[in-house]
Amino acid sequence: MLTRRSFDTLATRSVLVSLIGITLVHVLSLWSYEHTLDRELTLAHETRLAERIVTIKRGVMLVSADRRETVAHDLSGGPIEAHWSKARGAAPGGPGIERWQGLAGQVAALAPDLTTTDIVVGTSSGSDPHIAMVSLRLPDDSWINVSLFAATRPPASGHGTLVSTSLMAFGVILLSILIARWLTHPIRAVAKAASALSPDGPISTVPEQGPREVRDLAVAFNEMQARIRELVTRRTQSLAAVSHDLRTPLTRLKLRIEDLAEPVIQDAMSADIDEMEQMIEATLSYLKGEETSEPLRRLDLGALLGTIIDHVKDAGHNAEIKVGQPVVVEGRLVGLRRAFSNLVGNALRFGTHVSVAAMVTGDSIQVTIDDDGPGIPDDQLSAVLEPFVRLEHSRNRETGGVGLGLTIAKNNIEAHGGTLTLSNRAEGGLRVSVTLPGNVR
Repeated sequence: MLTRRSFDTLATRSVLVSLIGITLVHVLSLWSYEHTLDRELTLAHETRLAERIVTIKRGVMLVSADRRETVAHDLSGGPIEAHWSKARGAAPGGPGIERWQGLAGQVAALAPDLTTTDIVVGTSSGSDPHIAMVSLRLPDDSWINVSLFAATRPPASGHGTLVSTSLMAFGVILLSILIARWLTHPIRAVAKAASALSPDGPISTVPEQGPREVRDLAVAFNEMQARIRELVTRRTQSLAAVSHDLRTPLTRLKLRIEDLAEPVIQDAMSADIDEMEQMIEATLSYLKGEETSEPLRRLDLGALLGTIIDHVKDAGHNAEIKVGQPVVVEGRLVGLRRAFSNLVGNALRFGTHVSVAAMVTGDSIQVTIDDDGPGIPDDQLSAVLEPFVRLEHSRNRETGGVGLGLTIAKNNIEAHGGTLTLSNRAEGGLRVSVTLPGNVR
């Protein structure tokens, strides 16, 4: 079944528009040709009939009365049968008489000596409108009576029309495809360059050629790449400066609080500095984004998750992991470790137990991280994945962070072609479901 997606390319739409338009023109041209041909054939037939009728009249007038019937008979033939008689043979009018009016006019034009009353045309002698009788009055008031048959062109062959239309349609489709591919080639080049665009990779300049509209698009795209590269460079420089400028005074503060005499104040200030460092580290990590310079490689996701769980166990937390079979992905170690560390840490921040499971399902890998915490209101499940959004607004060390842990994890998972979703468990707590491309060979 054809759907809208069947016509969502310029090439397909160009073929369709060209095919419909040229087919309509072709059909109208055939109809006009057939109509004109019928009219011309009818006119030519009437002209030949009129000439023969006038010739018969003149031939009969040249002989004596006793030979006129013989001459009329000799001059008959084909669609014409002529007789000479003292009486008029044609009765004016009859069914289909309108198609014979042109013949009467042509006879009158070829024989100016005949008046309108000297030419009588009728079809009343029979029920077939294709047969007519024309009577011409001679000077001695005798008549030439001519029986005529209308010219009928054999019907056009539908087979020839079908072949002609099919060949035309095939030619239109082939030509339209070639033209569409030629016109859309620069657009496909822009699309390919856009897909390969990387803030840290080399700039792929699009050739500024083709129609004017495409050239304008290529120029705009190349300028956009240059602006993006400049913005990324400035952002990188700014982040490096911010990181240095913020860490330097914090380091000095750490050194100075050691001179304080009050241990309680010293511990409180040290805790505040640690919290500030965590906030700065989380913010900078989010702003830097995924480290795309790290190459993709085959990773044992089960071993990576097991290492994360071992670390939290060593820190005294209650955690478990279930991996039933080897789970291999193609990814970046740093990005995936940061993502799953954030997810496990978030689960332990709000719960007392975390359970991690990983399995291969068809062509994908499913990872679930369950906790026994309070969960998240259903209307906030999407909001907490946004940067700097937290359900608990105190920002203290116990609930920790600045609302970037889930966002960083989501960005890293999506950078690997995966998805991250949140849902509340029926038995209580939150479930984080991660899907990653699998089936790595």
